[in-house]
Amino acid sequence: MGTFEEFHDPRLVALYDLQDPLRIDAAFYSNLAAELSASSIIDVGCGTGAITCELARRGYRLTGVDPSPAMLEVARRRPGGELVRWIEGDARALDGPPADLAILTGHVAQVISDEALWRGTLAAMRNALRPGGHVAFDSRNPDAHEWLTWTPEATHRRLEAGALGAVDIWWQLTAVRGDLVRYEIHHRFASGGEELLSFNKLRFRTQARLGESLIDAGFSVRDVFGAWNRAPVTPSSRELIFVATRD
Repeated sequence: MGTFEEFHDPRLVALYDLQDPLRIDAAFYSNLAAELSASSIIDVGCGTGAITCELARRGYRLTGVDPSPAMLEVARRRPGGELVRWIEGDARALDGPPADLAILTGHVAQVISDEALWRGTLAAMRNALRPGGHVAFDSRNPDAHEWLTWTPEATHRRLEAGALGAVDIWWQLTAVRGDLVRYEIHHRFASGGEELLSFNKLRFRTQARLGESLIDAGFSVRDVFGAWNRAPVTPSSRELIFVATRD
């Protein structure tokens, strides 16, 4: 199995939305779009399109971009999927008229662990936004040391996945090197006992480093929140939620 295999293997993609069905971040991004009077939105790393299609159904003009064909296949079939312009690729594949708002949800900023690719992503989003447009994204706060809870005992859950039957899922931390955290996600299918592994890594950038990367890319940081209710950042905050303006 490969890196972030749950984004590519159709069997694991089918489990993706079952693991986080509520998407508590959806209301934050929807409210932000309304607050900014955005009419056009780009969802970078849109995955299975849960937030993308929700925003499209609310009347926003949406572009969803993701490098995974399997994820986009699910996204296109969602209610509202026909309202979205889908692009297979990363932010550098964006084209078309400038948008009002670009978002990266579900900790996509951490999935982009390569620093050159992160800088390229921010630059591409800036180019895809109108002057005065905004970018918003979330990243886990490294001060909370959330990776210490990524043990089989703390993360194990069993999902009922329709035709796939029952699936046991758990995470296992494997290495921490600076701000790069490596871990495995195990998926064991109760029927037959097959186990699929995904060997993953996330970059836990600090608030200061994320702010610097935005400034370097031509943005001004507008807000940083520590929770989805817009609470301020504290050392115990699990999230770093950035909103920045294109200069």
